[in-house]
Amino acid sequence: MLQEVEISNYKTSKGKHLSSLMLTYETFGKELHTAPVVLVNHALTGNSNVCGEDGWWNGLIGKGKCINTDKYTVLSFNIPGNGYDINNSNLFSDYKIFNARDIAGIFGKAVEQLNIKSLYAAIGGSVGGGIAWELAALEPGLIEHLIPVATDWKSTDWLKANCLIQEQILLNSNNPVHDARLHAMLIYRSPESFKQKFDRSYNAEKGMYNMESWLFHHGKKLNDRFTLSAYKGLNHILANIDITKGERSFKDVASTIESNIHIISVNSDGFFTAAEDEITYKELLKVKQNVTHKIIDSVHGHDAFLIEFDQLAELLKDVF
Repeated sequence: MLQEVEISNYKTSKGKHLSSLMLTYETFGKELHTAPVVLVNHALTGNSNVCGEDGWWNGLIGKGKCINTDKYTVLSFNIPGNGYDINNSNLFSDYKIFNARDIAGIFGKAVEQLNIKSLYAAIGGSVGGGIAWELAALEPGLIEHLIPVATDWKSTDWLKANCLIQEQILLNSNNPVHDARLHAMLIYRSPESFKQKFDRSYNAEKGMYNMESWLFHHGKKLNDRFTLSAYKGLNHILANIDITKGERSFKDVASTIESNIHIISVNSDGFFTAAEDEITYKELLKVKQNVTHKIIDSVHGHDAFLIEFDQLAELLKDVF
């Protein structure tokens, strides 16, 4: 069930003052304050509905699953502006109002208002994992296990470039959400994934390649459920992850984070690359010992964190 917590007098990184912000969230599993809390941050087109029949991560979270709802309280906030709220109260005309640090700050305030003293784990994929990094930097002692999946502590030049193309499509296309999604699917998957899935197969009835039909299906599906303002806002947040704020070194910030850090990469990820995560891991080892880096072996690219549930559960079994 969707619930709300009010965040009062929040000042964004750009100095924008919000007198009141209604943040929506859901909980699953054990009742709040009766079990360890696992914060799950959703990805760009996701929401707080993380498990259950329609949950976007139900292969990982649920009764008897890796993140066992018989053992943990699972908490998930909606990123303000994603459109998954009550009465569409959080749709913003200024899509550049928040960066990832702002969202982490808002989540941190909500955790405090819900009287949660500590998080057993904070996990998220893609932009959700970037927000988890930001929360750990803001609240170094809050999270026992930080689990960034298919993500990094910063938006690289490559990631920013792809977000820029996404933004230009969203600003200039006659069918912006649909067309941006077509491009995004090329970032989220890999050439080998396309070959394995389609192998140049042709649908004579539709008069197009199955690859084309699949892309158009995903474009229509997202267009039917996701608003333009939400897409622009989340894309901007994704392009602006940086726990250093450009002021301190990564090692300086990371050395203050008390969490056990479990980095999970995808070996075929062309968006948040495993090679970049390996650099992060080696830098972390210079200032911390409680760090691991594990790899999902998959042809499916960035989206493997939404596909390879058995591997992900195996990599996380020691945490959960």
